[in-house]
Amino acid sequence: MLSVRVRWRRVTLALLLAWLVSWLVLSGLLLLFHVDFLSDSCTDTASKEILHRLCGDFAAGSAAGDMCADLCLGGLVEYKRCLYYRSGKKVMEVRWRGRPVILKSKLENLSSYQPLGALNYPQDATEDSSPLDILLSATVEVRRWLGLTEEGEDDNDKRQEEASSLVNLSTSDKVYSRGELTSLWSLLQQDEYTFLRVLQDLSAHVSKVLGSCGHFYAVESLSAGHAWDQNIFSLDQDQTAAGVARSGRRGARAARHKVHRIALSFLDMVQHFDHDFTHKVHLCDVKPENFAIRNDLTVVAIDVDMAFFQPKMEEILDQKCSSDDDCNFFDCVSSCDLSTRRCRGQRANTNLQVICEKIFRLWFSPTLLGAKAGLPLQVELQRTVQECSESGGVDKRGQGESWNIHRRLFDILTRLVHEEGTADEGQEESKDPTPLNF
Repeated sequence: MLSVRVRWRRVTLALLLAWLVSWLVLSGLLLLFHVDFLSDSCTDTASKEILHRLCGDFAAGSAAGDMCADLCLGGLVEYKRCLYYRSGKKVMEVRWRGRPVILKSKLENLSSYQPLGALNYPQDATEDSSPLDILLSATVEVRRWLGLTEEGEDDNDKRQEEASSLVNLSTSDKVYSRGELTSLWSLLQQDEYTFLRVLQDLSAHVSKVLGSCGHFYAVESLSAGHAWDQNIFSLDQDQTAAGVARSGRRGARAARHKVHRIALSFLDMVQHFDHDFTHKVHLCDVKPENFAIRNDLTVVAIDVDMAFFQPKMEEILDQKCSSDDDCNFFDCVSSCDLSTRRCRGQRANTNLQVICEKIFRLWFSPTLLGAKAGLPLQVELQRTVQECSESGGVDKRGQGESWNIHRRLFDILTRLVHEEGTADEGQEESKDPTPLNF
C-alpha cells in the first residue's frame, strides 16, 4: 500500500514539474510576442502624436499639401482609429470634411524619408524656387522604381507634367515652396502612392488618392475583404446572415447574385491588369484584405505595395538560384534555369491562378453552397475554379491556358448572374432557404 502511495506521489510530482516547465516556456514565448507586439502597437495615442508632429512640420513650413490646413488649422479632419502599424507603416481611419478616408504613410515621420538634397535642391534656398530640375529628377526616379524607365526619353515638358500630376500641390504656376517639394519627394518615395497615382485616371480597379499632407496621403475608404470569415467581403446590411434569414430564398439569391458579380469584377480586373497598359501588372500578394469593393461591386486593389509592372517584375525575379524554390517571390513564382543558375524573368504563374486559389476556391466550395453545390452550373464552376487553381502555364504572349480558363469562368459566372436575375423576376418559392455564408 505504501509503495502505491509513493508511486502516486512521484507521478504527481512529475506532472507538476512538467506543467511548471510548460508554463515557463509558454510564458517566455508570450512575453517575446508581447514585446514584439508592443514595439509595433497600433494605439490611438501613438497615432495622434504622429499627426501632431505632422502639423508641427506644417507650421514650420516643412510639410504641405491640400489636406494640411483642414487637418492642422480648420479642425475638418477627425481622427477615428488606427488600422495598422508595422515596421513604420501607418494606416489610420479619419473623417475629412465628413467623409471617411484612409490616411497612409510608409514611414511615420517626414524626417525618415530621403532628404531633398539627394535631388540637388539648393540647401540654402529660403525663397520659393523653380522645381523644374527637381520634378524632372523625381520623374526619372519614380519611373525607375516602377520599372518604366526607357532609354531615349528626352521630353522634359512631358516629364515635368507627369511629375506634377503625381502629387496634389496648391499652386498652379509651377513655383513651389521647399515644404511642397519636401512633401512631393516623400510621397514619391512610397511605391504604393506612386503606383496609385500612375493608375489614378486609368483604372477603376485601384483605390483613388484624394489628397495629402506631408508624407501622408488619403485614399477612399472602402469595404475591405477579411481573411477570418467566409464572407470575405461585407455586403450591404440587407445581405448579412440575419438579413438573408429574414428575406428567405429571394435574399439568398440576392447574396449569391452579388458574389457572382464581384467574381466577374475580379475577372475584369485580371484582364485589365494583363492587357490594358503598356506593361502587364503583377499582383504578388493576393489575399482578401488587400482588396475592397465599391457600392457598385467593383473590385479595387487597396494595398499595392506588392504590385509591379512587368519590367520591375523581371528585375525582381532575376536572382541566383539552385532550385525552383529559390525563385518564389510571394505569390509571383518563376523557375530556375539550372544552366545559368538564375531564375527566369518570365513569371510561371498568373494573377488569375492566384486569385482562383486564394479567393474563388473558398467562395465556390461545396461546403459553402450546401444543397446548391450539386446544380450543373455550380459543379461546372467548382471544377473550373479547381482547374484554374492548379494551372499556371503561360505561352510567350503571357496567355496560354490562362486565357481559356478566364473565358470559361466568365461564361459560367455570366450565365449564373443571368439565371439569378431571371429567378428574381419570377414567383417567390415557399421553402426555407439553405443558409449561405457569403
